Amino acid sequence: MLALVEHSYSAAVSFQIENLELNHRDTVRNVNETQWLTRTSFAQLEKLRNRFDYVARSCKDIRDRYNEQEDGLYYLTTADGMVYQTFCDMTTAGGGWTLVASVHENNFNGQCTAGDRWSSQQGSDANLPDGEGNWSNRNTFGTAEGATSDDYKNPGYYDISAQDMSVWHVPNNFPLKHWSLASILRYHTNNRFLSLYGGNLFELFQQYPVRYNIGSCSDRGPAFPIVYDFGNKESTKQLYGPNTRAESEPGFLTFRPINYERAAMAICSGVRPTTGCNTEHYCIGGGGHFPGHLCGDFSSFDWDRLKGGTGWSASKEMRESAVLLFYR
Repeated sequence: MLALVEHSYSAAVSFQIENLELNHRDTVRNVNETQWLTRTSFAQLEKLRNRFDYVARSCKDIRDRYNEQEDGLYYLTTADGMVYQTFCDMTTAGGGWTLVASVHENNFNGQCTAGDRWSSQQGSDANLPDGEGNWSNRNTFGTAEGATSDDYKNPGYYDISAQDMSVWHVPNNFPLKHWSLASILRYHTNNRFLSLYGGNLFELFQQYPVRYNIGSCSDRGPAFPIVYDFGNKESTKQLYGPNTRAESEPGFLTFRPINYERAAMAICSGVRPTTGCNTEHYCIGGGGHFPGHLCGDFSSFDWDRLKGGTGWSASKEMRESAVLLFYR
């Protein structure tokens, strides 16, 4: 009996020692992992902080001069010396794409309400056909990191002289590090069309304002073919309603088309109008007045639910994604 007790006691002590050794090893491993993560975090932060020393007007300048090939936030400087931070796509089609703006719809029930910076925050008003006028002015707003949660416009929108554009459609509120993988569409132009319009959208819309009562809907605006980085023509078609698919063609980036009510939209996302003039259902941005229709940055993307019609609403995926605009 005594031998059994001694054996049990010895086993218990041995078990406790083994547990102590395991706990010690776990503690040491956790401390080492924490120290490694801390060192890694500081090294990454130092690497990001060093980007502040770059002198460049665009992400293409950074890629060409400093051989940076990693997507992320970088600092740029305008011709007048203003320093600002934005996102650079350094991998798509050779990289060097500068995020200059995002268009985000936060309230489909509103009529040009707070947050509709690309149309009007003052309501639909025929006396204010330009609305906020942010397509053709130097106002800036928002942050690059929050570009899928709110409207964004940085000085690069008017300061950079670019040749092509890239567009990403990213679901609302996605964090920056997941933008590329989360995108429902990504595409770019490669024909240097911006060179024809002063090098950026600011100059383009200075020449061709976005407003109401401006022309005939036979003016469907300049359209340029796109190269898909994610998605294709068929997936683009399916992101819009059946009526939209019947009067538009996917595979293009279109600017300033006129609708039936003589209102100019700003950009048609991945499509061009062909046989119809109902561009408010598939083009974004505009002036401060959309007679007979909703008013907002995505003015009539949700027409069916709110107005009882059939076939005009864009898909939920398109309605709930921000449109990110890049230059190169």
